[in-house]
Amino acid sequence: MIKIRPRGGESIQQVLKRFKRLCQREGLTRDVKRHSYYEKPSERKRRKQRKAVRRAQTDPSLMRT
Repeated sequence: MIKIRPRGGESIQQVLKRFKRLCQREGLTRDVKRHSYYEKPSERKRRKQRKAVRRAQTDPSLMRT
């Protein structure tokens, strides 16, 4: 759970900016988007495989020989 307490003299905009940054760092926004609709297990597996392929293409040390 993310908790934010305003520091002394901190404006609402600054507190909100810190909150958004923490949510993004924790992956909360990504998680909410992913769970906003039902994803079939086969689609989830396909998404994970595509992510692994993309990650392997960008990092050559992950590729098998």
